[in-house]
Amino acid sequence: MPARQPSAAEIRESHGFVRVAAVSPELVLGHPGKNAVIMAKEAARLASEGCRVIVFPELSLTGYSCGDLFHTQALQKQALDALMAFCDATHDLAAVCIVGLPIEIENRLYNAAAVVFGGTVHGLVPKSFLPNSAEFYERRWFSPAGTLAATTTRLGDIATGVPVGTDLLFSLWNAPRCTFGVELCEDLWTVNPPSGQLALAGATIIVNPSASTELLGKAAYRRSLVAQQSARCLAAYVYAGAGPGESSTDVIYSGHCMIAENGGMLAESKRFNFGTEVVIADIDIEHLVHERQRSACFRDEPCLLVPRMRYFDFEGREIKIKDATLRRPLTPHPFVPHAKADRNAVCEEIFAIQSTALARRLRQTQSKTAVIGLSGGLDSTLAMLVMLDAVKRAKLPACKILAVTMPGFGTTKRTRGNAEKLAEALGIELRTISINDAVRQHFKDIGHAESVHDATYENSQARERTQILMDLANKTGGIVVGTGDLSEAALGWCTFNGDHMSMYHVNAGVPKTLVRYLIEWCAEGPFAAKAGDILRDIADTPITPELLPLNDDKSLKQKTEDTIGPYELHDFFLFHFLRHGSEAAKIKWLAEIAFKGRHKPAVIAKWLAIFFKRFAQNQFKRSSMPDGPKVGTVALSPRGDWRMPSDFSGDLSL
Repeated sequence: MPARQPSAAEIRESHGFVRVAAVSPELVLGHPGKNAVIMAKEAARLASEGCRVIVFPELSLTGYSCGDLFHTQALQKQALDALMAFCDATHDLAAVCIVGLPIEIENRLYNAAAVVFGGTVHGLVPKSFLPNSAEFYERRWFSPAGTLAATTTRLGDIATGVPVGTDLLFSLWNAPRCTFGVELCEDLWTVNPPSGQLALAGATIIVNPSASTELLGKAAYRRSLVAQQSARCLAAYVYAGAGPGESSTDVIYSGHCMIAENGGMLAESKRFNFGTEVVIADIDIEHLVHERQRSACFRDEPCLLVPRMRYFDFEGREIKIKDATLRRPLTPHPFVPHAKADRNAVCEEIFAIQSTALARRLRQTQSKTAVIGLSGGLDSTLAMLVMLDAVKRAKLPACKILAVTMPGFGTTKRTRGNAEKLAEALGIELRTISINDAVRQHFKDIGHAESVHDATYENSQARERTQILMDLANKTGGIVVGTGDLSEAALGWCTFNGDHMSMYHVNAGVPKTLVRYLIEWCAEGPFAAKAGDILRDIADTPITPELLPLNDDKSLKQKTEDTIGPYELHDFFLFHFLRHGSEAAKIKWLAEIAFKGRHKPAVIAKWLAIFFKRFAQNQFKRSSMPDGPKVGTVALSPRGDWRMPSDFSGDLSL
């Protein structure tokens, strides 16, 4: 018999993703039985969509705003009966549900979250911090978790004791290292939230059943709390808030639901909706574990500060769904600012990082000039624009910039023309020095035929250009500003001791896709009046090293992306490999989603193999790369972000 094909959920989970949901259900205040039916129906629907963890609000079975009714035996019994009914109704679901109710333990009443799976309650987590000021007065009815002595409690018809406490952690069967802990509402707003200890004990997901009132400006503060706590804990945070079905006697509840991961908001609900509101997201557990392994602060946190936890595992259940959608933001261009971001602010910040770094080096070296090879291509254009800002920051006149264009065997009229027009538009001195005669003499000296267009033919030109720039810098008392970028460093697409070398590598932290984005921004913004049309043409020019002779019709014979593959793919591969530590199979799967309709799976697989091969082979170039500023979270400096043996002989694609 043919092997069974894995479901979409199994494929997604095999790559470390776990689907979670935060729900603000339509509420019938004070009627636990009806609420259990509503919540069970929603849980079944979400489980059918592949959700493994489903979080409902604080006191969701009764409603948060029942007031003194919490002390009535009728409401307490109805809540417990509703919990048992919810357990029965969700018995067959392959999802863990977290629901809220008042529960009596040792003659005290606790505001607790029940963890439900397989028709039973696997744990009860009482609230640690009870708000008791302004509109909140929970201590009127409930006791805080710190008053609890018991570690288990009898619950309804459940024969064995149900674990109870704030020291409970729950692990999912289907996702290695996917462990969640629970804190409730106010616990998040305290000086030292319980989620910190839960994370240190291994929780990669924190769930928070909540009932936060809505006030002017509070939603933004709440949003920042959730995002920041997920960042501090290097975890995912699933927050489910009570909705407007709660009492509006003095306050209103909005049903605010959020899912954050390591500081980023993956999903957020609309507020003030009387119907059931749901947000769903796929949590990348592998990414969270990778971040924790990289974080010295997380690794070095003393374990003695973490109380001993009790761990519980859930048995496996298969989800058979055909939904292959990834429920989380996934951009094909991870280095390029999101469309909703303030483009000007982001680009100005990048320019400030680059230009301030270069200005500092110019001041340190007391340089009289800043020398750059201006080809009319993307990288040298960005470096030139950054240099203009840098000399201003260093309080040097723009005339201290010396740009050199060095036409060779493959130089086109378009790139040379753009270099000349750009320098003129920006008021920069441009020298033209042909390398043809010098390279031909070099070929003669080493016995290389000019008709042989091999690596020697190409690299001789790159090294000749570097020699000219270095010697001009010596002659004018300056430094050579490099023009290579982060993508080229990753792929080793540079000539060792040629364009690989400079005295300051100003584009070291900027990948190719971001280079183009920045130039387009310059064309529309700060340089629009002086050089907008020129910059737009440079951005539209095919990427090429211009080292091979032109065709008879003067067209390009050499295009970089025909040889090594599309830079948008390589930048995607680089981001997910370095930033998330992802393996090749996961990167390929993500790329097929991100580039659907643009690049076929076979094409993605081809260039991914090339990426890993070139990345491994070219560490020796990165190990001797010059100084340059880190711009984003991905960098390849051998002095900081990426230390790898040049002699690595393993397989990075595993």
